[in-house]
Amino acid sequence: MRLHQLIHTNRRVMDPCVEQTPLFTFGVIADVQYADIDDGYNYTRTRRRFYRSSLRLLANALRSWSEPAGPAFILQLGDLIDGFNKPRDASEVALRAVLEQFGGGAPRVHHVWGNHEFYNFSRAELLRSRLSGRAGPGPPARPDLHAYHFSPRPGFRFVVLDAYDVSVLGREESSEEHSSALSLLRLHNHNTDLNCPPASGGLKERFTKFNGGFGKDQLAWLDSVLSSADESQEKVTLVSHLPAHPGSTEPVCLAWNYDELLALIRSHGSVVCYMAGHAHDGGYCRDEDTGVHHLTLDGVIETPPDSDAFATVSVYTDRMLLKGSGRVTDRVFKFPCFQYNGPSPTG
Repeated sequence: MRLHQLIHTNRRVMDPCVEQTPLFTFGVIADVQYADIDDGYNYTRTRRRFYRSSLRLLANALRSWSEPAGPAFILQLGDLIDGFNKPRDASEVALRAVLEQFGGGAPRVHHVWGNHEFYNFSRAELLRSRLSGRAGPGPPARPDLHAYHFSPRPGFRFVVLDAYDVSVLGREESSEEHSSALSLLRLHNHNTDLNCPPASGGLKERFTKFNGGFGKDQLAWLDSVLSSADESQEKVTLVSHLPAHPGSTEPVCLAWNYDELLALIRSHGSVVCYMAGHAHDGGYCRDEDTGVHHLTLDGVIETPPDSDAFATVSVYTDRMLLKGSGRVTDRVFKFPCFQYNGPSPTG
């Protein structure tokens, strides 16, 4: 046998994912932000946004996932329709147009809530809508939380998190939740317009009105879910709209209390990946302490009409292979070695 043939053969043997059939696959897409309006720009008017064509790019992704051997489920990482729908009283129409693309059959879609969901609807309205997918064996600590977990296959668990649990968005202005979130925001952000990041810069830029955080009840609930996953040696992927690692995004897109969530993740050995949207340029880092992969998916809304922004993830026993389309980069997420790091911060 020639040398190059021997090397090629050995590579095929050593890499279990070359010919191995995946255990399951799933689709991921973020920040569609559809609105039936002409193209525009972001808040700072530095990036072009393609409001109408975002629906066509969503259709491209769904067409890719409609093959017979398609994904087991789809993760929609938030901001499905744009806030520009609200002033025109077009929120319901826009949401219906987008949900019609998904259809009503398989694969199931797990919707994450982002800031644009709350620009269009109240929290109570979202809980009654098709964007609410609470299900599974572990209900959240409070009935107003959009946080749940599911297991597509033994040994694997996905946890949907509510990144606007602590936020001025989606909360009635007369409520205690709104008041305490506003106080926290004003403690760090002294601008008149709270959508402008604090002048101090750095990591404090995350304290803007379009971000939010994870409440103590939700973190305690997550701690319980991860403790159970530790004991069962499950591989857990966390899903949210807001990134939770400074290495995976710009500070202005981070969750308010990302540090608390990171500390909780680092106290458990079961988490292998954290997926988010919100930052339209995407991002990625691997946590040095735990080996957990933090992916921020590129947003559809700032993707030109002749490109795409979605991914299909194949899951194996020791890794996940992310196959990107258009702007999304291919990645390999090798699972970190399972280890339990002791009591959690909330325990």
